[in-house]
Amino acid sequence: MHNNIDKLFENLWRNYISVTPTATKIHDLFAQTQKSDIINDHIALRTFNLKKVNLEKLAQHFKKVGYKECGEYDFEEKKLFAKHYEHPNSTQPKVFISELLVEKFPQKVQKVIERLVHNIDDSSLVADNFLYSGTHWSVDLKTYKMLLEQSEYAAWMAAWGYRANHFTISINHLEHFKTIQEVNQKLKGSGFALNSNGGEVKGSPEVLLEQSSTLADNFSVKFSDGELVIPSCFYEFALRYKKENGQLYTGFVVASANKIFESTNKRQA
Repeated sequence: MHNNIDKLFENLWRNYISVTPTATKIHDLFAQTQKSDIINDHIALRTFNLKKVNLEKLAQHFKKVGYKECGEYDFEEKKLFAKHYEHPNSTQPKVFISELLVEKFPQKVQKVIERLVHNIDDSSLVADNFLYSGTHWSVDLKTYKMLLEQSEYAAWMAAWGYRANHFTISINHLEHFKTIQEVNQKLKGSGFALNSNGGEVKGSPEVLLEQSSTLADNFSVKFSDGELVIPSCFYEFALRYKKENGQLYTGFVVASANKIFESTNKRQA
């Protein structure tokens, strides 16, 4: 497992932009307006709640470099459970890890997921690169489409495996943008499509967090019996507000995150 936190995030970022070319363009767009570096608010990873690969297994990689568990979240509608982790150095990204509650799905879905997970070598789970190792299995198009009907999240995992599902620009650390609306205007004015499910801005100052995100890039995936262009990963933007004690809120809001998950839904033509 990684001892070096910067190296870990650099590798996660490289792996993420390899299937999310839009993120590089957006990062550059905002970097041009800054004297200092873009600060990454958080990253998110997905997994299944099977013992072998549950969120605790992914969290170990972050705990090893000093992360602490800070909050937990239930997404009943999407059949997900999540936790978030923070580093004592607040400029390090927060980490949001979710897991699919496999037992809440039909038997045919459970069987496929169990087969995928069975393919992962135990030694891979503790390897430095596990969090950005992609898939450890092959899936045919029919299976992918069956999963997609049952759970967009399960299908995404089957196609993409282990990698950062999104990175997030911290609006609080941008020098020339004060509101999320200004950020969204800049994005749309530069030709980037936003996830408008539940409105372009998720959350509000009242819940101490506002978020927006691009729609995932479309990227070609090789399945065992053909290729298909499907949504990959997306880029998020977060503005945090101060709590009564004057500290910035560092948690997440279930109602907002629920809609952010939909950034990887297939684009409606």
